[in-house]
Amino acid sequence: MSKNSTKKYMPLVVAAGIGSMLGSGIIIGLSATIAVWQNGLGLTDGQVGILSGALTFAIAAGSLLAGTITKKFGLIKSFNTMNLYYLIGTLICVMANQFMVLLGGLIIAGFASGADLPISLTVISHDAPDEKTSAELVASTQVFWQIGVLGSYAMAFIVSTVSGATGARIVFALLAAFAAIAFLWRTLSPTFRTFHEAGNAYRAAEGEKANEVSFTTLFKGENSSRFIKFFACIMIFYVCWNLLANTFGQFQTYILVKANASQSLATGSGIILNIVGLICGIMFASAAGSKHRNKFFYVGIFIQALAMIGIALGGGSIFTIVAMIACYNIGNQFAGESIYKVWTQESFPASARASMQGFINGFSRFCCGLFALVTPFLVAPSRIQGTMYGFAGIVLISAVAGTVMIALQKKYGVAQMK
Repeated sequence: MSKNSTKKYMPLVVAAGIGSMLGSGIIIGLSATIAVWQNGLGLTDGQVGILSGALTFAIAAGSLLAGTITKKFGLIKSFNTMNLYYLIGTLICVMANQFMVLLGGLIIAGFASGADLPISLTVISHDAPDEKTSAELVASTQVFWQIGVLGSYAMAFIVSTVSGATGARIVFALLAAFAAIAFLWRTLSPTFRTFHEAGNAYRAAEGEKANEVSFTTLFKGENSSRFIKFFACIMIFYVCWNLLANTFGQFQTYILVKANASQSLATGSGIILNIVGLICGIMFASAAGSKHRNKFFYVGIFIQALAMIGIALGGGSIFTIVAMIACYNIGNQFAGESIYKVWTQESFPASARASMQGFINGFSRFCCGLFALVTPFLVAPSRIQGTMYGFAGIVLISAVAGTVMIALQKKYGVAQMK
């Protein structure tokens, strides 16, 4: 049943996954083209910093308000139209000829991207016929996030020789094209309408409310203790994990260059390391709905800790740093974003999932945005050894939170796969 169900719902996963791809695409797309925008539009260093920070906080704001958006407009309507706003934002960026126009486009696209991720995941879990299928489908969306990272790097590399801001405009035009495809597909597909109607029937049979509610309502009344424990464990795990993931996502090239790697080696390593992550993400997605996924989690956490300690002991060697980041990318897929998404979607009622996931995503983004202000200082060659030991400690905290979460799910009979 599950294999057939997973295959049946894959078109919905792809349509939702494009949203994840666009989310990582705009982050990496801006990071990879920011120097091009600066040269093409004559931006100051201060304006460059504002653009990067504005995008981060716009994504966070969108995530935080995802539940409010679905409550006001409805889950399916929000899912269908969110990419339209992303399309508008990226087109504004394509046409931007000055700082304020580019800033406005990034804020609109970033907000839409931040809101779309929790909404898309909630739609998938809402429409899925059972927990096992839902876990596999939700985990599969992480593959598209990784594709977005790789695609943005590749696009930026291809247009790197184009003069002025034209290369950056091409990258954002391609993001706009994918947003248009997602918007039209989600809105016009009769297959998706059938999935959504069936999802309503599944949830009604389970006794869940059709209307969206704030996740805070779960902390009052019946089962409040269980939901508070779930929330605390997931929040601690995800914030700790995301601090490291954001550090290596945004500053991986920076770390390698500071270790005296050439720009080409640093960029090339980044592409190869992300391919490793993509392959491992596919492996985890196949196991997310099985009894083996917890084994993947423990292996992933161990590899992450080993990678941090390995960099600390490597004495700044480029080879050691690249090898350990490769290890981190493997562990990252087994005990990271994918398992966080699955835990959140299967541990809370469908009516509160968009609000819950949106809040956790948004809060974590804000924490990462603040942490990024001091990251360059922390990963300087003279300090990276101590920083990596500290990161190993953060991995340990996330391991404890994840282990408690697994125990709580077992205690309350949530997602106990056979």
